[in-house]
Amino acid sequence: MLLGSEPRYCRLLTLWIWPVSCDDASFGTPPGYGCAADRAEEQRRHQDGLPYIDDSPSSSPHLSSKGRGSRDTLASGALDPTKTSELDLEKGLEMRKWVLSGILASEETYLSHLEALLLPMKPLKAAATTSQPVLTSQQIETIFFKVPELYEIHKEFYDGLFPRVQQWSHQQRVGDLFQKLASQLGVYRAFVDNYGVAMETAEKCCQANAQFAEISENLRARSNKDAKDQTTKNSLETLLYKPVDRVTRSTLVLHDLLKHTPSSHPDHPLLQDALRISQNFLSSINEEITPRRQSMTVKKGEHRQLLKDSFMVELVEGARKLRHIFLFTDLLLCTKLKKQSGGKTQQYDCKWYIPLMDLSFQTVDESEALPNIPLVLDEELDTMKIKISQIKNDIQREKKANKGSKAIERLRKKLSEQESLLLLMSPSMAFRVHSRNGKSYTFLISSDYERIEWRENIREQQKKCFKSFSLTSVELQMLTNSCVKLQTVHSIPLTINKEDDESPGLCGFLHVIVHSASGFKQSSNLYCTLEVDSFGYFVNKAKTRVYRDTTEPNWNEEFEIELEGSQTLRILCYEKCYNKMKIPKEDGENTDRIMGKGQIQLDPQTLQDRDWQRTVIAMNGIEVKLSVKFTSREFSLKRMPSRKQTGVFGVKIAVVTKRERSKVPYIVRQCVEEIERRGMEEVGIYRVSGVATDIQALKAAFDVNNKDVSVMMSEMDVNAIAGTLKLYFRELPEPLFTDEFYPNFTEGIALSDPVAKESCMLNLLLSLPEANLLTFLFLLDHLKRVAEKETVNKMSLHNLATVFGPTLLRPSEKESKLPANPSQPISMTDSWSLEVMSQVHVLLYFLQLEAIPAPDSKRQSILFSTEV
Repeated sequence: MLLGSEPRYCRLLTLWIWPVSCDDASFGTPPGYGCAADRAEEQRRHQDGLPYIDDSPSSSPHLSSKGRGSRDTLASGALDPTKTSELDLEKGLEMRKWVLSGILASEETYLSHLEALLLPMKPLKAAATTSQPVLTSQQIETIFFKVPELYEIHKEFYDGLFPRVQQWSHQQRVGDLFQKLASQLGVYRAFVDNYGVAMETAEKCCQANAQFAEISENLRARSNKDAKDQTTKNSLETLLYKPVDRVTRSTLVLHDLLKHTPSSHPDHPLLQDALRISQNFLSSINEEITPRRQSMTVKKGEHRQLLKDSFMVELVEGARKLRHIFLFTDLLLCTKLKKQSGGKTQQYDCKWYIPLMDLSFQTVDESEALPNIPLVLDEELDTMKIKISQIKNDIQREKKANKGSKAIERLRKKLSEQESLLLLMSPSMAFRVHSRNGKSYTFLISSDYERIEWRENIREQQKKCFKSFSLTSVELQMLTNSCVKLQTVHSIPLTINKEDDESPGLCGFLHVIVHSASGFKQSSNLYCTLEVDSFGYFVNKAKTRVYRDTTEPNWNEEFEIELEGSQTLRILCYEKCYNKMKIPKEDGENTDRIMGKGQIQLDPQTLQDRDWQRTVIAMNGIEVKLSVKFTSREFSLKRMPSRKQTGVFGVKIAVVTKRERSKVPYIVRQCVEEIERRGMEEVGIYRVSGVATDIQALKAAFDVNNKDVSVMMSEMDVNAIAGTLKLYFRELPEPLFTDEFYPNFTEGIALSDPVAKESCMLNLLLSLPEANLLTFLFLLDHLKRVAEKETVNKMSLHNLATVFGPTLLRPSEKESKLPANPSQPISMTDSWSLEVMSQVHVLLYFLQLEAIPAPDSKRQSILFSTEV
């Protein structure tokens, strides 16, 4: 046998979950959460005895009874500045331990992969000396080059680090181990230099020898589930890449550790030296990859009359292409900006043009397939937004430090590249134009409002065109060249790409009441949708109910819309068409007919006073009456405890669960039950706002323990029930993830090594108070079931994390990075956008983590691990 071996290391970390059968389960506890308090505390004591977590004064206060006492002490009164700085230092040192615990778990996984590579080596070498060798000695040496040396290096590092973490104190030194490990990176140099030859040799040997091909596809590494005789199958190709992946991330691990090591700690200079060695090593083997996006700036000019121009995304053979579109008085021109070489002025390439007399908007037959639009994951878009926010913050920091203009220009170039990339990847709504010559072109735009606007502009101008024509190549070239001067759009249209004196937009919550509409000529089934801009493109945020058979709809519906640097509120009014055969489909859009559209600018100065402001939006002879009110991020952080402790809203979750004799609050269970009964296939569940008056009615009913609340819920729109659940969590006096642990969660999610991150995040999760933890696990299981219906309800795990992340995780008021002056508009140049995205990523991490048990889990313990 060439494969299989007894595991040499046991799993480092076992995290306990409370048993499911308990004596107090009769008190209305949801399935899987009926756990007595003493049993839970006993399990916590088990947890406290794990290898990296003990009860010593220098260990984590989060996992010991002393820590819980300290939490109560901290909550009882304010800290003076000296104690606050000491507490910050203590938290930083605590994160240092989480990081090291994760590094140990990561090292163990890596050692198991190296072991799996070494297992076949001995029998292969033995067979090489026989008359029927599987591989020659030279082939074995080439394929497994330096693997034994890497194993010995990391085994020595692991064996040195393990006892130090077991005997942990905040003064424990580990820097010498990392320094020695960094000094041995030369072995990785040899491995990386040989990697290509090793892979090529392995591939040839697999083709030539069926026995080796079988071996190379069935290498066994110890399982992540930590059963003694359980292993997972890996290919030789996968395992040989592990050292390459490992070394390229070595600096990230050191960055994480240095970040949480005080400069006064003896380890700090040693870790800095290790980081310097690692960075020098990586710079010698890595090729820098820079984005090849082109910045676009424009000027206004002359010649043929230009009506409208804009950056748009064209779909070409399934690929997204950034184009600059020009609408002239007689034609539509699609161009691409040429790449600039040193000193040359901007130039455009013409991709195509259509005379307006020859242009039509293609109707999609039911039998015709729509173009396959490549969708970009929300996670990828969020990553782009984070980079944009970080660069924007860097620019502001450079300006305050009065640094040279060159540094700022470099940052502006990076900003433009990232904004161009976001513009390219974010739109997903098709807008198709058709030429009389038979060719069709597809653009992707972000909102129905823009699509309608382009159609209206083109159709209005077509009324003034009376003949078709064609341009000679010279005429076309002259027209294309003139676009540099003619263009009116100076940059990609992102709201954060503004000059310093321009409004940066609003961050916070916009309350909108859609009152009524008038001016319709005949009775129709009418509804409205609301859009706001976010990072330069518009997003549909709310939809009223359909008001049937009327010329004067009175919706009187209130919505709460989250703003991310927003500057504009758009409203679109539709006629609901129940007979889908009446109206042809254009671009595959819904068949409801647009009746009117309009928009209002969100002026920070006007909206900062937080009073309702009534306005009327005129659109095509129709008038829609609205009221708007803005709540800043700063004000939304103020969680006001309820003076009436007999209710549930604004009351500590532990108080509510103790009163109800349950582990999860009744309101949470009731809302989840009703949503799972009839709301799992509701499009935009939890994202689409419910009617505010219905939500307030449910809030009042739950607060007075109305026995008829279940009957009320059954008669209400399911979005109002979802809104009630969100409101409950938002109005908790302290967020579900607690003020104490919030900084640690945001630090943990930023860790680079996946195993270190998992170790840290799960330990932090199980450190939450019992009521908070069990309520979160209950909600988590529900949200996963919602996401299983994503194809119908359009709510992915990421969408759900975006909705709930900022609600369940919030910084305390004292830790918020918002400006102290309430009248100061809160903009995307502040760090708030990064804060919100961090909150989303924390929740998304737990939603995606398979190892978190479901509420009905019968396992009493669970092993957590992630493959490196």
